[in-house]
Amino acid sequence: MLDPKVFKAYDVRGIHPTELDEDGAYRIGRAYVEHFDPTAIAVGRDMRLSSPSMAAAVIEGAADGGADVRDLGLIGTEMLYYAVGEQGLDGGIVVTASHNPKEYTGMKIVRRGALPVGGDSGLEDVRRVAEAGFGETTRRGEVRPDDVWEGFAAKVLSFVQPDAIRPLRVVIDAANGMAGTMLPPVLARLPQLDVVRCYFEPDGSFPNHEPNPLLPENREFIVERTRTERADLGVAYDGDADRCFFVDDTGEFVPGDFVTALLARAMLEKEPGAKVIYDVRASWAVPRAIEEAGGVALVNRVGHAFIKERMREVDALFAGEVSAHYYFRDFSQADTGVVPFLVMLELLSRAERPLSELLQPFRSRYFLTGEINTPVADVENKLRELEERFAAQGGRISHLDGVSVDFDDWHFNVRPSNTEPLLRLNLEALDEQTMERRRDEVLELIRS
Repeated sequence: MLDPKVFKAYDVRGIHPTELDEDGAYRIGRAYVEHFDPTAIAVGRDMRLSSPSMAAAVIEGAADGGADVRDLGLIGTEMLYYAVGEQGLDGGIVVTASHNPKEYTGMKIVRRGALPVGGDSGLEDVRRVAEAGFGETTRRGEVRPDDVWEGFAAKVLSFVQPDAIRPLRVVIDAANGMAGTMLPPVLARLPQLDVVRCYFEPDGSFPNHEPNPLLPENREFIVERTRTERADLGVAYDGDADRCFFVDDTGEFVPGDFVTALLARAMLEKEPGAKVIYDVRASWAVPRAIEEAGGVALVNRVGHAFIKERMREVDALFAGEVSAHYYFRDFSQADTGVVPFLVMLELLSRAERPLSELLQPFRSRYFLTGEINTPVADVENKLRELEERFAAQGGRISHLDGVSVDFDDWHFNVRPSNTEPLLRLNLEALDEQTMERRRDEVLELIRS
């Protein structure tokens, strides 16, 4: 089964086996090789119940297509990026459905240099080849296991000075996802940490909660546990562990905008004057923190493919998205969930102040709605209405991604979903009352 709708803007994702099964996985693996013609690739998988058989099918397809395959086994997604980027491979596929519910399967696909393969960069070609079918196998590639664990741990730890990290108390919610496998070899090299490990057992049935910390109901556990443990920091991971989310020492969730601002500041201390990319949804706190730290702030479209391409174009040191994707130039311009965790530990250690105190200047000045999704019947017409209404009020309009409107004391971005008839609103103001009033005003227009 290979339902065409499993090919998304940035990856492959669908319900197993009704939308995507092992036959479909074989066809994607083979089509990837036949289209891109790689000599050697890596394949890994997450802990989902369907992932072993799906990964085996991808490997078979890739080998039948003629590529040599390094089987990485059970890995976090960023370990595929590491293997491809550091070992000079021609590409790779990790079988994962990231943060989606347990019935899903999927794949994240990259080319040489860990460059993503998305709808605009080859994924549609892979779909067409997979649907057209294949001829006889002319050369079968070699398949062999590959252990990248030691090299990966050394690489992520190279972003910090491990000896500078103080004996902080940290609660980590792995959500029965890949963080429970990927973090222990790294934590073993930081024995000074007092770590409370929660749901570290990889289990694709997700017996405790879905591995999506963006949803408030999935954050309740880490928030409460951080408070009861009186921890310095709470950390929650999504299913494939390429995103980490933070809770401060008071148990308050930290928006991705504010995390980006803090991480950017820490990275700029190591490379003053560097370029840092942030996404169009972000709080004003982000560009202002970058500029105050002596960096060059560059706004960008949302989405990892666009971020990674821009990072290469301008040689950016770091990039952060509101959705908790954090990218590092020296990690093949790829997103990682382990490196931001380590950088956060180091910056807390050097600051010798609690995270809540470091965040106070942001929280007292910038008031965010978070992302609010609304189904709409006619996306393009609604975007025009928004633009006309707020341009008439003197708003400064931009179209980098959806419609962005800036006033002196508040601003918002509205973007269409890539996959559904939805509009996504992110709004910010410099006081809470203005934020709430303007939020209601924009939402009323979107929903009318």
